[in-house]
Amino acid sequence: MNKIPVAILAATGSVGQRFVQLLDQHPWFQVVALTGSERGHGKPYGEVCRWLLAEPMPEWARDLPVLPSTPEAVQVPLVFSGLPADIAREVEPLFARTGTAVCSNASAYRRDPTVPILLPEINAGHAHIIPAQRATHGWNGLIATNPNCTSTGMTIVLRALKDAFGLRRVFAVSMQALSGAGYPGVPSMDITDNVIPYIGGEEEKVEWEPRKMLGQIIGDQIELADFTISAHTNRVAVTDGHTVCLTIEFEHRATPAQVEACLAAFQADELARDLPSAPHPPILVRHEENRPQPRLDRMTGHGMTTVVGRVRSDSLFDIRMVVLSHNTIRGAAGGSIYNAELLYQLGYIRQ
Repeated sequence: MNKIPVAILAATGSVGQRFVQLLDQHPWFQVVALTGSERGHGKPYGEVCRWLLAEPMPEWARDLPVLPSTPEAVQVPLVFSGLPADIAREVEPLFARTGTAVCSNASAYRRDPTVPILLPEINAGHAHIIPAQRATHGWNGLIATNPNCTSTGMTIVLRALKDAFGLRRVFAVSMQALSGAGYPGVPSMDITDNVIPYIGGEEEKVEWEPRKMLGQIIGDQIELADFTISAHTNRVAVTDGHTVCLTIEFEHRATPAQVEACLAAFQADELARDLPSAPHPPILVRHEENRPQPRLDRMTGHGMTTVVGRVRSDSLFDIRMVVLSHNTIRGAAGGSIYNAELLYQLGYIRQ
């Protein structure tokens, strides 16, 4: 196939760099444009970008000029947005109006009832809200988002459990990596020898977003699933990989062995199972008493697999467990790329 030309908005930031790295030699997409702040406009990406990843910057990216984040400067059928939410709110609709598909990492449009929060493993069908989105907003293109990086792994797990046992209540405590705060992130004097038990706006996202992703399209909007989540979110001194301790009350009781078997057998939605970025397996269950651990398990499935461990009975609810996912790959850039693959396969992105 002829590769689809794509652009990365805010390519110099930490999420933008992960887009650059993950799109290197992608079988379907070819990056032809990179955008950044005004101070870098017209300069080579390799000169402007302070590269943060362990993997080297791809050679093709070094000489690409940094462009403004506008449809006039960037004319491609698909853009990946690493923009901050406040800027994304203004910029992303400009692209959608001109016929561009926007696969966004930002939170700006997640609460729009016609904008899908996609995790292709579990809700690929939510992509079919896009005709209603186009009719509502008058866009020829589209906006599709991936969820908050903490919501990602836990929602994939909750999908499997909801289908098998039903959900009533979920209690979640997160231990979130430093890379989730972007660069330079949290000052070293604040995080060293410390846990910070507050991340602005995070608990509200974790309590709400999974209910949208596990909801249903009713008419021209996505209705929330009928269960409740209570969340505590914490920043910890880990580079990459968000860990969430989940305690779950089911509609139908289940043993730890039944829960483990359910998670291990889970398969991605058929529409998304064979896409280039699809994780194999989507969920990996570990049986060691001290796993998952971010340093050991975050790159499972090239960073796209959700890892679960310590599945056991709970004295208040039914089951408790530990869930790990890579926050800048599955929970950010990798998730947006997976979404774009799904949207292209379904015909919502054209060359």
